Amino acid sequence: MAEPRLYRDRQDAGRKLGVELAPLFGLPRLLVLGLPRGGVPVAAAAAELLRAPLDVLAVRKVGLPSQPELAAGALAWLAGTVTTVRNEPVLVDWQRSLSPLRNRDPLAPGGLFDADQAFDEAAAVELLELIRRDSLYRMRRDPLNVRGRTVIVVDDGLATGSTMRAALLALRRQEPAKLIAAAPVACGGTGQLAELADDVVIPWQSSGLAAVGQAYENFDQTTDAEIRQLLNVP
Repeated sequence: MAEPRLYRDRQDAGRKLGVELAPLFGLPRLLVLGLPRGGVPVAAAAAELLRAPLDVLAVRKVGLPSQPELAAGALAWLAGTVTTVRNEPVLVDWQRSLSPLRNRDPLAPGGLFDADQAFDEAAAVELLELIRRDSLYRMRRDPLNVRGRTVIVVDDGLATGSTMRAALLALRRQEPAKLIAAAPVACGGTGQLAELADDVVIPWQSSGLAAVGQAYENFDQTTDAEIRQLLNVP
Protein backbone atom coordinates (compact mmCIF):
# COMPACT_ATOMS: atom_id res chain seq x y z
CA MET A 1 0.00 0.00 0.00
CA ALA A 2 1.30 3.45 -0.91
CA GLU A 3 2.21 5.79 1.91
CA PRO A 4 -0.34 8.56 2.56
CA ARG A 5 0.51 12.01 1.18
CA LEU A 6 -1.67 14.66 2.74
CA TYR A 7 -0.04 17.73 1.17
CA ARG A 8 0.91 18.50 -2.43
CA ASP A 9 3.73 20.81 -1.40
CA ARG A 10 4.65 23.32 1.31
CA GLN A 11 2.35 25.99 -0.10
CA ASP A 12 -0.60 23.60 0.04
CA ALA A 13 0.36 22.62 3.58
CA GLY A 14 0.56 26.28 4.58
CA ARG A 15 -2.90 27.04 3.25
CA LYS A 16 -4.38 24.07 5.10
CA LEU A 17 -2.52 25.09 8.25
CA GLY A 18 -3.87 28.61 7.81
CA VAL A 19 -7.42 27.24 7.85
CA GLU A 20 -6.67 25.57 11.19
CA LEU A 21 -5.37 28.92 12.47
CA ALA A 22 -8.37 30.88 11.15
CA PRO A 23 -9.71 31.77 14.63
CA LEU A 24 -6.72 34.10 14.93
CA PHE A 25 -7.69 36.04 11.78
CA GLY A 26 -7.88 39.77 12.43
CA LEU A 27 -6.18 39.59 15.80
CA PRO A 28 -4.23 42.80 16.49
CA ARG A 29 -0.43 42.52 16.39
CA LEU A 30 -0.49 38.99 14.96
CA LEU A 31 2.83 37.82 13.52
CA VAL A 32 3.72 34.64 11.62
CA LEU A 33 7.32 33.44 11.91
CA GLY A 34 8.76 30.81 9.56
CA LEU A 35 11.61 28.54 10.58
CA PRO A 36 14.11 28.21 7.73
CA ARG A 37 14.43 26.78 5.51
CA GLY A 38 11.36 24.61 4.88
CA GLY A 39 9.07 26.33 7.35
CA VAL A 40 9.18 29.68 5.56
CA PRO A 41 7.05 28.77 2.48
CA VAL A 42 4.54 27.09 4.80
CA ALA A 43 4.45 30.19 7.00
CA ALA A 44 4.14 32.48 3.97
CA ALA A 45 1.02 30.67 2.73
CA ALA A 46 -0.53 30.67 6.20
CA ALA A 47 0.30 34.35 6.73
CA GLU A 48 -1.32 35.27 3.42
CA LEU A 49 -4.53 33.51 4.42
CA LEU A 50 -4.50 35.18 7.85
CA ARG A 51 -3.50 38.54 6.33
CA ALA A 52 -0.73 38.73 8.90
CA PRO A 53 2.85 39.95 8.50
CA LEU A 54 5.54 37.35 7.84
CA ASP A 55 9.00 37.25 9.37
CA VAL A 56 11.71 34.68 10.00
CA LEU A 57 13.58 33.30 12.98
CA ALA A 58 16.92 31.64 12.24
CA VAL A 59 17.17 28.10 13.63
CA ARG A 60 19.56 25.29 12.86
CA LYS A 61 19.50 21.59 13.65
CA VAL A 62 22.61 20.05 15.24
CA GLY A 63 23.00 16.59 13.73
CA LEU A 64 25.07 13.61 14.72
CA PRO A 65 28.31 13.27 12.72
CA SER A 66 27.33 9.74 11.75
CA GLN A 67 23.64 10.63 11.16
CA PRO A 68 23.38 14.32 10.20
CA GLU A 69 19.63 14.06 9.61
CA LEU A 70 19.02 12.93 13.20
CA ALA A 71 18.78 15.96 15.49
CA ALA A 72 20.91 15.78 18.59
CA GLY A 73 19.68 19.29 19.32
CA ALA A 74 19.12 22.68 17.75
CA LEU A 75 20.13 26.34 17.90
CA ALA A 76 18.09 29.53 17.56
CA TRP A 77 19.55 32.99 16.94
CA LEU A 78 17.56 35.99 18.14
CA ALA A 79 18.74 39.53 18.85
CA GLY A 80 22.37 38.45 18.95
CA THR A 81 21.73 35.67 21.46
CA VAL A 82 21.96 31.95 20.78
CA THR A 83 19.55 29.50 22.41
CA THR A 84 20.66 25.86 22.54
CA VAL A 85 18.42 22.82 22.92
CA ARG A 86 19.83 19.33 23.43
CA ASN A 87 17.99 16.16 22.53
CA GLU A 88 19.16 14.15 25.51
CA PRO A 89 17.66 10.75 24.57
CA VAL A 90 19.48 10.88 21.22
CA LEU A 91 22.77 11.86 22.86
CA VAL A 92 22.47 9.12 25.49
CA ASP A 93 21.75 6.47 22.86
CA TRP A 94 24.59 7.79 20.73
CA GLN A 95 27.04 7.60 23.63
CA ARG A 96 25.86 4.12 24.58
CA SER A 97 26.14 2.78 21.03
CA LEU A 98 29.80 3.79 20.81
CA SER A 99 30.91 2.96 24.34
CA PRO A 100 32.09 -0.58 23.38
CA LEU A 101 34.82 1.08 21.31
CA ARG A 102 36.20 2.60 24.46
CA ASN A 103 36.20 -0.74 26.26
CA ARG A 104 37.93 -2.60 23.43
CA ASP A 105 40.64 -0.11 22.57
CA PRO A 106 40.72 3.36 24.17
CA LEU A 107 43.39 4.44 21.67
CA ALA A 108 41.40 3.44 18.59
CA PRO A 109 39.74 6.12 16.49
CA GLY A 110 36.50 6.92 18.26
CA GLY A 111 37.61 5.02 21.35
CA LEU A 112 37.52 8.14 23.50
CA PHE A 113 34.30 9.37 21.96
CA ASP A 114 32.30 11.73 24.12
CA ALA A 115 28.81 12.72 23.00
CA ASP A 116 28.79 16.02 24.90
CA GLN A 117 32.05 17.16 23.36
CA ALA A 118 30.94 16.06 19.91
CA PHE A 119 27.69 17.98 20.31
CA ASP A 120 29.52 21.14 21.37
CA GLU A 121 31.86 20.90 18.38
CA ALA A 122 29.00 20.32 15.94
CA ALA A 123 27.00 23.17 17.49
CA ALA A 124 29.93 25.56 17.05
CA VAL A 125 30.03 24.77 13.32
CA GLU A 126 26.26 25.14 12.94
CA LEU A 127 26.31 28.46 14.79
CA LEU A 128 28.43 29.98 12.02
CA GLU A 129 25.86 28.88 9.43
CA LEU A 130 23.05 30.11 11.66
CA ILE A 131 24.51 33.62 11.86
CA ARG A 132 25.13 33.62 8.11
CA ARG A 133 21.51 32.75 7.40
CA ASP A 134 20.18 35.33 9.83
CA SER A 135 22.20 38.02 8.09
CA LEU A 136 21.09 36.77 4.66
CA TYR A 137 17.37 36.54 5.46
CA ARG A 138 17.06 39.61 7.68
CA MET A 139 19.08 42.00 5.54
CA ARG A 140 17.80 45.59 6.06
CA ARG A 141 15.07 44.35 8.38
CA ASP A 142 14.60 45.73 11.87
CA PRO A 143 15.70 43.38 14.67
CA LEU A 144 12.98 40.88 15.47
CA ASN A 145 10.95 41.99 18.49
CA VAL A 146 7.86 40.03 19.51
CA ARG A 147 7.15 41.63 22.87
CA GLY A 148 3.40 41.87 23.46
CA ARG A 149 2.52 40.21 20.14
CA THR A 150 0.66 37.02 19.30
CA VAL A 151 3.25 34.93 17.47
CA ILE A 152 2.66 31.83 15.36
CA VAL A 153 5.88 29.85 14.88
CA VAL A 154 5.68 27.65 11.78
CA ASP A 155 7.78 24.74 10.54
CA ASP A 156 7.06 22.35 7.67
CA GLY A 157 6.90 19.39 10.07
CA LEU A 158 8.21 18.07 13.36
CA ALA A 159 10.46 15.05 13.75
CA THR A 160 12.27 15.38 17.09
CA GLY A 161 10.83 18.87 17.66
CA SER A 162 14.26 20.25 18.59
CA THR A 163 14.25 23.26 16.26
CA MET A 164 10.74 24.27 17.31
CA ARG A 165 11.72 24.00 20.97
CA ALA A 166 14.78 26.17 20.41
CA ALA A 167 12.65 28.77 18.64
CA LEU A 168 10.01 28.84 21.38
CA LEU A 169 12.60 29.17 24.14
CA ALA A 170 14.31 32.03 22.34
CA LEU A 171 11.06 33.88 21.67
CA ARG A 172 9.68 33.41 25.19
CA ARG A 173 12.49 35.57 26.55
CA GLN A 174 11.02 38.53 24.67
CA GLU A 175 7.67 38.14 26.46
CA PRO A 176 5.18 37.72 23.60
CA ALA A 177 1.50 38.02 24.54
CA LYS A 178 0.85 34.53 23.14
CA LEU A 179 3.12 31.95 21.54
CA ILE A 180 1.70 29.32 19.19
CA ALA A 181 3.64 26.38 17.74
CA ALA A 182 2.26 25.25 14.37
CA ALA A 183 3.20 22.66 11.76
CA PRO A 184 1.27 20.65 9.15
CA VAL A 185 2.51 17.27 10.39
CA ALA A 186 4.40 15.65 13.25
CA CYS A 187 6.24 12.34 13.33
CA GLY A 188 6.95 12.78 17.04
CA GLY A 189 8.70 15.34 19.20
CA THR A 190 5.56 17.18 20.36
CA GLY A 191 5.56 16.13 24.00
CA GLN A 192 7.42 19.16 25.36
CA LEU A 193 5.83 21.78 23.12
CA ALA A 194 2.79 22.25 25.37
CA GLU A 195 5.19 23.33 28.14
CA LEU A 196 6.78 25.98 25.93
CA ALA A 197 3.86 27.26 23.81
CA ASP A 198 0.47 28.62 24.80
CA ASP A 199 -1.10 26.56 22.03
CA VAL A 200 0.02 23.84 19.61
CA VAL A 201 -1.66 23.51 16.20
CA ILE A 202 -0.73 20.42 14.17
CA PRO A 203 -3.47 19.12 11.84
CA TRP A 204 -1.74 15.74 11.34
CA GLN A 205 -0.22 15.20 14.76
CA SER A 206 -0.22 11.41 15.10
CA SER A 207 0.93 10.74 11.56
CA GLY A 208 2.83 7.51 12.23
CA LEU A 209 5.23 8.53 9.46
CA ALA A 210 8.95 7.82 9.65
CA ALA A 211 9.89 11.20 8.17
CA VAL A 212 8.24 14.57 7.58
CA GLY A 213 8.81 14.39 3.83
CA GLN A 214 6.48 11.39 3.58
CA ALA A 215 3.54 13.73 4.18
CA TYR A 216 4.30 15.65 0.97
CA GLU A 217 4.05 14.80 -2.71
CA ASN A 218 6.72 17.43 -3.42
CA PHE A 219 9.28 17.98 -0.66
CA ASP A 220 12.13 19.56 -2.62
CA GLN A 221 14.72 21.48 -0.64
CA THR A 222 13.92 25.15 -0.12
CA THR A 223 16.71 27.47 -1.25
CA ASP A 224 18.05 30.68 0.26
CA ALA A 225 16.88 32.53 -2.84
CA GLU A 226 13.31 31.30 -2.39
CA ILE A 227 13.28 32.41 1.24
CA ARG A 228 14.60 35.86 0.36
CA GLN A 229 11.91 36.19 -2.31
CA LEU A 230 9.15 35.22 0.13
CA LEU A 231 10.49 37.74 2.65
CA ASN A 232 10.89 40.45 -0.01
CA VAL A 233 14.59 40.74 0.74
CA PRO A 234 16.32 42.64 -2.10
